[in-house]
Amino acid sequence: MSDSPAPLADPHLLFDTADGRRDLVILGSTGSIGTQAIDLVLRNPDRFRVTALSAAGSRTALLAEQAHLLRVNTVAVADPGAAPALREALRERYGAGEPLPEILAGPDAAATLAASECHTVLNGITGSIGLAPTLAALEAGRTLALANKESLIVGGPLVKALAAPGQIIPVDSEHAALFQALAAGKRADVRKLVVTASGGPFRGRTREELADVTREQALSHPTWAMGPVITINSATLVNKGLEVIEAHLLYDIPFDRIEVVVHPQSYVHSMVEFTDGSTLAQATPPDMGGPIAIGLGWPERVPDAAPAFDWSKASTWEFFPLDTEAFPSVGLARHVGTLGSTAPAVFNAANEECVDAFLAGQLPFNGIMDTVTAVVTEHGTPAPGTPLSLADVLEAETWARARARELSAKATAEARA
Repeated sequence: MSDSPAPLADPHLLFDTADGRRDLVILGSTGSIGTQAIDLVLRNPDRFRVTALSAAGSRTALLAEQAHLLRVNTVAVADPGAAPALREALRERYGAGEPLPEILAGPDAAATLAASECHTVLNGITGSIGLAPTLAALEAGRTLALANKESLIVGGPLVKALAAPGQIIPVDSEHAALFQALAAGKRADVRKLVVTASGGPFRGRTREELADVTREQALSHPTWAMGPVITINSATLVNKGLEVIEAHLLYDIPFDRIEVVVHPQSYVHSMVEFTDGSTLAQATPPDMGGPIAIGLGWPERVPDAAPAFDWSKASTWEFFPLDTEAFPSVGLARHVGTLGSTAPAVFNAANEECVDAFLAGQLPFNGIMDTVTAVVTEHGTPAPGTPLSLADVLEAETWARARARELSAKATAEARA
């Protein structure tokens, strides 16, 4: 291990160990992570209290229901046009004479909430738009339960510059698993991080066999129920590449000591190998309740946050090496992670555009990574030591999205010619 400062996520070094009921801000409350977090809060009112909620704005009725159930002070939507519908939905939920929560609207609303008075901010926003709220929460000194991996991917140096050691608690199942396993040993004794992958719906197929897979096949994940973009990322294993970059940034482990192994059952969420040869694995049935509870409650554990194994029943757990030819995404992610600067942002933005193109029938499945690779290659190698700003990240993302759309359209035109 290096003698660099303590990692961003460190189970031994708590940023804030305040006792009593924790005040939470939940960003992305109407999404998968947000709704599960709210369920956990409602089952544990003696532990948690939610002060504010934010969402994109497409599900105002659900957001109003959540606000009423939790009696929050503030509700925010990213889409300013959704504010009137949200106000009306709140009026329908709240009784006559009950004061409505404050409503914030606009692209900066989530960042405003992230900096508001609370103990922990749960960032469950999907996509790189979650970077600004992440930076706002860190700058305000909040404990950050981070489910928005794009914050680290596209803005790693910016996050590292702001975060105090131990200020971030990861909520991704893989990184929450590493976080817990790392608690069992000293940082200097860690030899390797092992990130597990289900392999997605196409495990075992060759690149040639992936050429004609359909949208419906790619959206059929064998073990997890997720949104369409995350599900396609699991099918291409881009999600695993992103998680390798994230693990490197969170735990300050070099890329050559972060391994990916395929584990179809998704029982073991990740492992830590120590220098004495022992490996500690964190395992639960596939369920996000446990990682969310770690993010909100650590160092305390929340009873019955997630289901446990029934050890009276036989089960088989399998592990396979990653097929890097059929799934080149992990290798490409290591490459852009090593390059640093805006390269990971270009990788992530190009992938999001290519996934949209695939879902719209404009790119074949293999075309996703072919196009992302082309965009990353065209972007080139950032100059060593170049300072990175939020404006740099946004500019690189804008270019990568536009270029990915151009290449996707060209591929569609050639296929139809």
